[in-house]
Amino acid sequence: MAAKSENGFTSREYSELAEIVEEIEFNQRKIAELIDRNEQLEQRKAELEIALEIRNVEQAEKIASIQFDGTFPWSGSVDSILKEIFHLRSFRPLQREAINAVMSELDTLVVMSTGAGKSLVVVISPLISLIEDQLAGLRKLGIEGAALNQSTSKEDVKRIEAQLVQKDSDLRLLYITPEKLAKSKRLMNKLEKSADVGALKVFAIDEVHCCSQWGHDFRPDYKFLNILKRQFPNVPLLGLTATATASVLADVKSMLDIPNAVVFKAGFNRTNLYYEVIQKPDGDITAELANLIKTRFPNQSGIVYCFSRKDCEEVAARLR
Repeated sequence: MAAKSENGFTSREYSELAEIVEEIEFNQRKIAELIDRNEQLEQRKAELEIALEIRNVEQAEKIASIQFDGTFPWSGSVDSILKEIFHLRSFRPLQREAINAVMSELDTLVVMSTGAGKSLVVVISPLISLIEDQLAGLRKLGIEGAALNQSTSKEDVKRIEAQLVQKDSDLRLLYITPEKLAKSKRLMNKLEKSADVGALKVFAIDEVHCCSQWGHDFRPDYKFLNILKRQFPNVPLLGLTATATASVLADVKSMLDIPNAVVFKAGFNRTNLYYEVIQKPDGDITAELANLIKTRFPNQSGIVYCFSRKDCEEVAARLR
């Protein structure tokens, strides 16, 4: 039983009080140390922010002075690859400029209409079907490409990962879904090693407007891509999209941490396309649709868009 003093306090209570006083004094010292440390960090933060702002201004001035449609040390090789590998005579508008920006190791955003040739350098793509189409195209051209997604076999994953860390590998394009990149620490580790050996040259992000919450097609897994600039500061990012407003582009720059990205924006007027609105009659329009196809587009290919997959199947069955 603890002894009591004249005021009724036990020795245990006196001991507890002393411990509390000691802990309070210790905490006050730690708080003072933390306040001092926080002041040091705030000062260093301000210094780094000023340095970053200066570098951003210098980078912006440097970019403004570059004529991306001019001649560069790699221009001869680019023209040779265009003709000998891709079997094309000329680039489409802004393709050469985008290539020169990326080859200059600059972060780049390219806004072009669908079919304008953005896929020449696609790497990160949201659709597996699109990736498969790109790989098929590469195989026809004799270019080594690969894909990593949920359906890739373990054997192929192992082979591709080994190629990633080989500087002299024949692998030229690796197609990845943003979901795969976000959920595979092993893949990120392999990409870091690939960058270390100098094999990884550029990250290309297709449908880059999906990064922006202001975009019409925001995808949460695209938010993970903001880690790329921190993990790979020396690897340029190339963002590609057919639809991006000024506010979406600004949001993409902020999210990907590429404030000085070079922006190439092509016009969206497609001379081979026009729009026509035809009044829809009441009831089943299969006969009218079939007549339209037969009379105006005989022996031609086309696409009929419907609201849902079920509608597509029903319309296709009736048209047959």
